[in-house]
Amino acid sequence: MADNKSINPWRWVPTLYFAEGLPYVLVTALSVVMFKRLELSNTEIGLYTSWLYLPWVIKPFWSPIVDLKSTKRKWFLTLQLILAVAILGVALSLRLNAWLSFSLFFFWLAAFSSATHDIAADGYYMIGLKEDDQSFFIGVRSTFYRVALITGQGLIVIMAGYLEELYLDNLKAWSVTLLIVSAGMFLLTAYNFWAVPKKEKPREIAINPMVGFFDIFVTFFKKKEIVVAVAYILLYRLGESQLVKMASPFLLDKRTDGGLELSTQQVGFIYGTLGFVALSLGGILGGILVSRQGLGKWMWKMALALNMPNLLYFLMAYFQPQQVEWVMGAVIVEQFGYGFGFTSFMLYLIYLADGETKTAHYAIGTGLMALGMMLPGMISGYLQEMLGYEWFFLWVVIAAVPGIFIIRFLKYPKDYGKQINESK
Repeated sequence: MADNKSINPWRWVPTLYFAEGLPYVLVTALSVVMFKRLELSNTEIGLYTSWLYLPWVIKPFWSPIVDLKSTKRKWFLTLQLILAVAILGVALSLRLNAWLSFSLFFFWLAAFSSATHDIAADGYYMIGLKEDDQSFFIGVRSTFYRVALITGQGLIVIMAGYLEELYLDNLKAWSVTLLIVSAGMFLLTAYNFWAVPKKEKPREIAINPMVGFFDIFVTFFKKKEIVVAVAYILLYRLGESQLVKMASPFLLDKRTDGGLELSTQQVGFIYGTLGFVALSLGGILGGILVSRQGLGKWMWKMALALNMPNLLYFLMAYFQPQQVEWVMGAVIVEQFGYGFGFTSFMLYLIYLADGETKTAHYAIGTGLMALGMMLPGMISGYLQEMLGYEWFFLWVVIAAVPGIFIIRFLKYPKDYGKQINESK
């Protein structure tokens, strides 16, 4: 056990959160690009892929089971294996006549497994690291989670675009792509089995037996200022929840339809290279600054950094630039702001979840976050087709205002997350 405790978090935090982010991006973002390339309408894409958020919304209802049964480590390793199988199922289903129904079924399996994996991985993170280490590694954690998102939106999309040109058959191209991704998920599971230490003991796994299933929800919603906290969680990503569903269709759509008519490979390259670097720098910088100066110093600034770059999509829709360099610049700014701005939001959720049943309470918080992503996302395709890209992105900018405004009413220690100087 002593050896496990001495294992450097750098060995397991990056891969654990890469494994958390990869299935999430496959379900919620890569599916958007795939279905667009398989010629579904924006309304269908927004509706189907937003419904896939549902497991993240309702995961608090089974989060106590993860707290009560077995260890977090056993949970997330088993679920990573199931996720590899689910991705394989999507890949094989694309070779069938009823590919849409079967692919959605396996995406649902992946979504349910991924949502449950989040509960276990986040619970393990809070058990395995001290508070000051949590604040420092929140940037690392967010960065590698976002690295997984960029991998799904970037490198995997590039591979799919290359195979589209090679096979001249989009269904076959995406099937082969996901077969390769499934193999990668199997390998990642094997690495995490080796790398993640067994930090939990029986006394750390068990929770007070007097705290029942429903009491976990009651204690969460009895927290001080919970109404304001819930409103913040639901509204903070109101603009982003709609942007994220229509950003890729906007880049891929024909100019006659208001898009920028980029190729699949161009979209993947933009997100997978420049976007990756910008996002990584933003996430790491956010974690470092909060660990040095506390959450209160950066809450407002990070909210603006997350939401203000949405204006660039409105400008691109208005001017429809011919040069791809303008698109690259916009994505760099947007991804940096996203990585930087998301840090304060995740750290606030950790603060809100603090207590005896922090794993379950954190799951409730992230479930509410998913609800705030799902409902607006479901109508995003309909709104885009009704308004057109230009007015839709202007609406996205306006939708971000309530989430920024409500920060003034939040109650939390201003120095929360600030790293303690142990030399004093």
